[in-house]
Amino acid sequence: MPVPEIGPGEVLVRVHAAGINPPDWYLREGMKVVPAEMRPALEFPLIPGADMSGVVQAVAPDVLGFAVGDEVFGMLRFPGFDGRTYAEYVAAPASDLAHKPAGIDHVQAAGAPMAVLTAWQYLVDLGHDVPSPFTGQVHQPVPITPGMTVLVNGAAGGVGHFAVQLAKWKGAHVIAVASGRHEEFLRKLGADEFIDYTRTRAADAVSGVDLVVDTVGGPDSSRFLAVLKRGGTMLPVFFAQYDPEETASLGITVSNIQVRSNGSQLAEIGRLFDEGKLQVGVDSTYPLPEAGSAHTRAARGHLQGKIVLTVVS
Repeated sequence: MPVPEIGPGEVLVRVHAAGINPPDWYLREGMKVVPAEMRPALEFPLIPGADMSGVVQAVAPDVLGFAVGDEVFGMLRFPGFDGRTYAEYVAAPASDLAHKPAGIDHVQAAGAPMAVLTAWQYLVDLGHDVPSPFTGQVHQPVPITPGMTVLVNGAAGGVGHFAVQLAKWKGAHVIAVASGRHEEFLRKLGADEFIDYTRTRAADAVSGVDLVVDTVGGPDSSRFLAVLKRGGTMLPVFFAQYDPEETASLGITVSNIQVRSNGSQLAEIGRLFDEGKLQVGVDSTYPLPEAGSAHTRAARGHLQGKIVLTVVS
């Protein structure tokens, strides 16, 4: 493909690394996981990818705040499939970018945007007033205050490991649910309690939880309703269905979002990386030509953080 030309409001970035996210392999598989009526129209050839970190090569005349040579990271044009980050160069909307935190490298930075923005927009600041396409409602983040109890299911994955850290940063008592091999990783990130779901059902171990972040979803998600206290909140990140009569009878609120690109939020999050309050877990890296193999690995799940494609060594 030719090096893309930039338009108004854009910068040209030489990509050093690109993060892999579920929408990338959903796209590769034909969007089968998405209801038919919600599948977007696509134009081919199509370059996948939304997350990236790299170095600015050119800046449109109307762009302020970025200059040639700046290291930047971002999630581009999401929701949608026009990010085109699985490439050596990408034309990026300046509004989707932030300066890369100095304390993390390009691989770590590329692994962060979609996952950390999802956790941030669920838990801290939605940053927009667009209704969720899944519920038709605008999500209202629950203010996390010291003393609250937050349970994160799928805590070792991309969104999960950031949700653990953000909840801890806000002063919550954090319970992480994952397989046993992730316990040390999650305790280092701040988890106060750990439940190995292969040995213990969360509903048998805890109760009275204020907030559940369920990054796994699926048909059995309702099992986590039992751990919530009356008036608690369930935040399903992946597709999950709940009986509205059941949640109403339990006094539980269910809310979800569609994560959206936001450079200003990434700039705020970047300060937490620089202050050492957030870390990026990198499960593994693959060179760009092996993106297909990376998708195969990612789709198997059970990751510890994110998979990242390396573009410039």
